Amino acid sequence: MQEGTIRRLVSDRGFGFIRRIDGADLFFHGADLQGAVFAALREGQEVGFEIGRGRDGRLQAVKVKLARS
Repeated sequence: MQEGTIRRLVSDRGFGFIRRIDGADLFFHGADLQGAVFAALREGQEVGFEIGRGRDGRLQAVKVKLARS
């Protein structure tokens, strides 16, 4: 599982972007959250995720979980 930080949330549309350790941003959809509710997310939170492909074939974060501190 990879790690990153929530960089931006688009709350009214239910998606956001995760900043990966390598500095690249990766899209994620609220439906790909595990063990968390989208409305409770905050920018700057650390998350773990896997990389998969969205319906459009582009890479995105899937199986997104809040990191345990």
